[in-house]
Amino acid sequence: MELVNTPVSRRSFLRASALAGGGLLLGSYVLENEAWAASPAAAPPADATLNLFVKIAPDGIVTIISKNPEIGQGIKTSLPMIVAEELDVDWKDVRVEGIPLDARYTGQSAGGSTATPQNYDNMRKTGAAARAMLVAAAAQQWGVQPSECTTASGVITHTSSGKKLKYGEVAEKAAALPAPDLNTVTLKDPKNFKILGTRVPGVDNLAVVTGKPVFGIDATVPGMKYAVFEKCPVFGGKATAFNSDEIAAQPGVFKAFIVEGTPNLSGLVSGVAIVADSYWAAASARKKLKVTWDEGAHANDSSVSFQAQADAFAKGAPAQSVAKTGDADAALASAAKVVEGNYFYPFLSHAPLEPMNCTAVVKDGKAELWCSTQQAQGGQGLVARTLGLQPADVKVNIMRSGGGFGRRLASDYMADAAWIAKEAGVPVKLIWTREDDMQHDPYRAAGWHYFKGGVDAGGKLIAWKNHFVTFTQDGQRGADRAPGAGDFPHRSVPNVDIGTSMIPFNVPTGPLRAPGSNGFSFAIQSFIDEMAHAAGKDPVQFRLELLDLIPPPAPAPAGGAPGGRGGAPGASGPDPARCKGVLQAVAERSGWGKQKLEKGRGMGVAFYFSHQGYFAEVVDASVSKAGVVKVNKVWVVGDVGAQIVNLSGAENQVQGAVLDGLAEALYQEITIDKGRTVQTNFNNFPLMRMSAACEVDVHFLKTENRVTGLGEPALPPAPPALCNAIFAAIGKRIRTLPLSKQDLKWT
Repeated sequence: MELVNTPVSRRSFLRASALAGGGLLLGSYVLENEAWAASPAAAPPADATLNLFVKIAPDGIVTIISKNPEIGQGIKTSLPMIVAEELDVDWKDVRVEGIPLDARYTGQSAGGSTATPQNYDNMRKTGAAARAMLVAAAAQQWGVQPSECTTASGVITHTSSGKKLKYGEVAEKAAALPAPDLNTVTLKDPKNFKILGTRVPGVDNLAVVTGKPVFGIDATVPGMKYAVFEKCPVFGGKATAFNSDEIAAQPGVFKAFIVEGTPNLSGLVSGVAIVADSYWAAASARKKLKVTWDEGAHANDSSVSFQAQADAFAKGAPAQSVAKTGDADAALASAAKVVEGNYFYPFLSHAPLEPMNCTAVVKDGKAELWCSTQQAQGGQGLVARTLGLQPADVKVNIMRSGGGFGRRLASDYMADAAWIAKEAGVPVKLIWTREDDMQHDPYRAAGWHYFKGGVDAGGKLIAWKNHFVTFTQDGQRGADRAPGAGDFPHRSVPNVDIGTSMIPFNVPTGPLRAPGSNGFSFAIQSFIDEMAHAAGKDPVQFRLELLDLIPPPAPAPAGGAPGGRGGAPGASGPDPARCKGVLQAVAERSGWGKQKLEKGRGMGVAFYFSHQGYFAEVVDASVSKAGVVKVNKVWVVGDVGAQIVNLSGAENQVQGAVLDGLAEALYQEITIDKGRTVQTNFNNFPLMRMSAACEVDVHFLKTENRVTGLGEPALPPAPPALCNAIFAAIGKRIRTLPLSKQDLKWT
């Protein structure tokens, strides 16, 4: 459909037109740029975009276009569910289509658990507006008032006469009517929801299990060659020469050449590309590759040296003060008990099951890509800069992702494929090996927390110090921000001193599922347990007493989103009432304190506010005399607002996040030696096997708060809850991850 730009006011609005052959096409828009609204001749900017299309065919089949990348989080199903609910159609009559990156759309990304909170209200309004137009068309045909009509299952009924019309029968007429302002449409009462809150299978499930080509790695284009790319094992190093004649003589090899690369560690870096007739030919030739590397200034970097630098920083004052209240040193000097705890969590790889890949065609000053991406617009921009093109000359076709976890927010593999295709002069599918993926990942940054805490004679937490050590590449920005004044438990403690120091390094880092929170939660919620033990108090009760000391947060600005790490909390921090709600509920569901456990078995608790979600978890774990850890069960209670969109998808996200967090805690780490990554594959960076998975009991609290996302917030409490359970079981305090370094093994 060709869209025509017309001047409008700065508000949400609806466009409607007839489909060829009859039917209705609706688009929900949110204008973000008044300059475009004032100039109908101007092309819409990237942030003046179409949010959603709804197509209604004459036979009543409704097609809902899903704009966000599907990476396994279920958004391709859940966002259309919201529209279908307000449209008042049966889910069996809905079809869902994905779309490529389009400058008329906003928010074509997947990350930070943002898709639901950013789209929930507008998707409801879009469905309700479509329903209103269909009702108006039917009422006009009958000569009655729209208020006299009702809808159900794609059928409009005139209440008094009993007359009925199917949506498909009036869709074309509806397209000729004025579109309503989305801010004035009437939404359903949630008590009347028929789709939202139910269990709906993923729309791609059948295609996935039957091997249909839906993933990025499945893409093919005419005349396509296959490429592999050997990068310098030392981050920032460069290729200076290779055995080009020998590689060119290998069977099936089309071209092989050095890629000079750029200084951007998250973009195109130096290496050797091999382009061949098949992936097998390219990979076989790569085995014979001999490259001369200039390893650069970071060839001696190592995890051992990073640890030494962190310990040296910890002996002095932090380089930067992050938050300071009262006098922590004086309070510690007068405290009845003082506890010190040094916590560490390592670099982590994202390790998605589908390795990085991208198919690219570069021709006549334009590029087209087919790839699994979480941030298509960012990839478009990186490719454009790398090739010297305008973003409008780069088309990105968004394929389903076989996992992301934040890895596909980076677009280095897209730049790789585009550059190699340009140099080779043919369409290219670049496929990274598992080793490429593991050793050239923008890792979750490692971090050190050097804590001191003090309690008075009554067991009250009176002092909290944290010297957080992280990394920097530019000397200004940390690889992860330090816990701030709004983070728990800082507002509960009268004397707080938080500072940070940064280690210069050259390892690429980026967001991993629940960025920031996935490490901070382990350190903070574990040390909270240490303080509860020092105070002689039950860990749940100790946390509840601290939450009682926090005033409720200030209201969010009109139209603003509540805080959350990535949105991180500001000075007001998370809502203590919601924290208490999930903590009390999980204690009740798990039978906290009511069970007599045998020796070697314990229960641990943790809660966290992350990415606008509130989650508390209790882990029941056993540790054998041989040090084998077995998680018997995990109870989870979450608060993500007033509505769960897809119950089966929501439970899946929470269960996956918990198991992800447990696996990270037990045996996952990336270490650096001689400037390069030591781990290469799942043999030394293991994922959780099904045999090690445990029952995860999931419960949601419905609260009168705006609906938020689920991809991230259930992960952060899992590692500390497990570590606290181990302490309860055998008295061993875990301060360094992974647990495998503590002589503990997984069952």
